[in-house]
Amino acid sequence: MKLYNTLTRQKEEFVPITPGEVKMYSCGPTVYNYFHVGNARPFIIFDLLRCYLEYRGYKVKFVQNFTDIDDKVINKANEEGVDFNTIAERYIKEYYVDAQGLGVKKASVHPRATETMDAIIDIVERLIENGHAYVAENGDVYFRTKSFPEYGKLCHQPMEELQAGARISVGEVKEDPMDFAVWKAAKPGEPAWDTPWGSKGRPGWHIECSAMANKYLGKTIDIHSGGLDLIFPHHENEIAQSECANGCTFAHYWLHNGFLTIDNEKMSKSKGNFFMVRDAAKQFGYETIRMFMLSAHYRTPLNYSAESLEMNKASLARLYEARNNMEFRIEKASGDTMTAEETEKLEALGGYKQKFIDAMDDDLNTADALSAIFELTREINAYNGAHQDATRAFLTAAHDLFMELTGVLNLVQKRDDAVDPDAEKIEELIAQRAAAKKAKDFAEADRIRGVLADMGVTIKDTRQGTQWSRS
Repeated sequence: MKLYNTLTRQKEEFVPITPGEVKMYSCGPTVYNYFHVGNARPFIIFDLLRCYLEYRGYKVKFVQNFTDIDDKVINKANEEGVDFNTIAERYIKEYYVDAQGLGVKKASVHPRATETMDAIIDIVERLIENGHAYVAENGDVYFRTKSFPEYGKLCHQPMEELQAGARISVGEVKEDPMDFAVWKAAKPGEPAWDTPWGSKGRPGWHIECSAMANKYLGKTIDIHSGGLDLIFPHHENEIAQSECANGCTFAHYWLHNGFLTIDNEKMSKSKGNFFMVRDAAKQFGYETIRMFMLSAHYRTPLNYSAESLEMNKASLARLYEARNNMEFRIEKASGDTMTAEETEKLEALGGYKQKFIDAMDDDLNTADALSAIFELTREINAYNGAHQDATRAFLTAAHDLFMELTGVLNLVQKRDDAVDPDAEKIEELIAQRAAAKKAKDFAEADRIRGVLADMGVTIKDTRQGTQWSRS
């Protein structure tokens, strides 16, 4: 299997540190809001990489963090007048709802920054002790960027060019504009932790990932991944502080997905040109979003539009129709032994599995992998259409091959009785509406109906109770 390594700017044969095992870290969300479809791309892609490696026989330990202490989390908490942990808990829960809907599995470990504080403080202390970091007069701790001669090796920018754009912001007391904070001194009203160097405060963003990767995967890991926007400064800073603290290579392979754009501009919360996954799913469905993300190579830019989503929704429907037709035929068929012709045909269909694997082995080329699945589907449909007397043995084997390959991508696996990821929340709202109606608070009942409608839920009151469905 070959992966494109941002560090070397070329595809490289993937060779894990320990044969048969993979240690992988991928940057997770800052939990202060629902995540948007741009955030969804790395969550889907790098979870898929983990799943594909497992499919190929590797034992994978996959770590994806939650940044639960951050300026954005604190600001959101202050806006609502609640504790920062209330915000973090809420949006971690909501992350799992959307991730489940998108077919993203839980990581082996989902560490939180606040639960890894001892490891964070330990790595900062080591950086101070070995001279790679210093405590400023205001209590902040900064990393001495120039103490790491290889700084810039991931973004492929020389120190001189990076330094030209560096500035010292108001309130910062750095030795050098290139230095970055690994620890922030306590401010009034903010959560803070005690430290051995006497500067009570909280961690900087970059140091959190270094500490969590180190704690759960060790000093050197196989794969580190995230969005293209994280190359600099986040991942560049992770490399510097990790390698200076541990004295060894941090990660062997660095993978980054391309931007999701709207009108060819990067989607981001700061620009306001974004769609929350939750809202997009109401209109198109979670699985359609996943299909859309896999329709292009992960390193290429992907432009979000209603037309693209509708096209992928139709493509997904064709795959479901093929699956359902196969299962209908299997129920009606007989014959537990394939004919010689069927055996030969099944062997030919196996070529599409190899084509699928070749595509995925080529830097996770999901676009070509999907093409192999559609070619397989057309071949199965054509053969079954011309052979109404196909045996159950052949139909089952063809179906199993189809489900195996779509299963690797976690597509076409849903059933009519699949649990809606919002089911618990919907049932709770329906119960609240029933209570409001019983209390003759019809305005509240109407308000709740509106909330459900905004979620894409249609309700119908019957004698047996209120029934609901996704529109």
